[in-house]
Amino acid sequence: MLWPQAAGGTNSQRPAMRVVVIFDKNTDKKSLHTGWGISFLINNNILFDTGENGAWLLKNAKCLQLDINSLEAAVISHDHWDHTGGLWEVLAERKGLKVYACAGFSPEFKERVRVAQGALIEVDKVTEISKGIFASAEIAGTYHGQYMPEQALFIRTEKGLSVITGCAHPGIVKILEKAKESFGDSRVYSAFGGFHLMESDKRAIEIVAGRFKELNVTKAGPTHCSGRAAEDIFKKKYGDDFIALKAGEDFNI
Repeated sequence: MLWPQAAGGTNSQRPAMRVVVIFDKNTDKKSLHTGWGISFLINNNILFDTGENGAWLLKNAKCLQLDINSLEAAVISHDHWDHTGGLWEVLAERKGLKVYACAGFSPEFKERVRVAQGALIEVDKVTEISKGIFASAEIAGTYHGQYMPEQALFIRTEKGLSVITGCAHPGIVKILEKAKESFGDSRVYSAFGGFHLMESDKRAIEIVAGRFKELNVTKAGPTHCSGRAAEDIFKKKYGDDFIALKAGEDFNI
């Protein structure tokens, strides 16, 4: 099923959206906490992943003058501590917040969301959660030989299609291909987040970066589990179109 009409008209009718990096392993701002995991705020109302530590996440949000009470939903990419760690403090502040999860997440995660009075939503297909913002639904991946369900965010704006990933355990290229197939787009304006390439050799990373170009990805921003080698290779290949992600940064997609 293709989604361009369901998202509300042509790209030119969709305004750009602001992305704020609330949490990451790097920052240029001394007032912000850094650590393992990522957290992005999209369009001031959708939280994607929550980093490893809730107190740090909330402190960063406060320092960046972001209002947690404006959140409409939290989308969790996958059930790992460095992506769910801050969720519980967020739910303590925003009881009843919608939490979009994969059906394959652990029973323990789902029960904890319910106990924290979050509104758990298990996504089983590409789902529009806010205007122009879609949860990809579960994409099959593996981690240390075990099945790992993961979802990404697909976002439609005037600039085109953007893809945000947590760790990309299913494979970042596989996720990009699903995004393009879901929307019938010939190009992706941006793809950023964790690409899970830190254990890959340089030759394998070069192949992935080459596939980005073949898939017409205009801007790329690897961080978190992507690894230093991947960040260097993508920066060299993308030049001015490389997205340098650090806590406290914000940009439009």
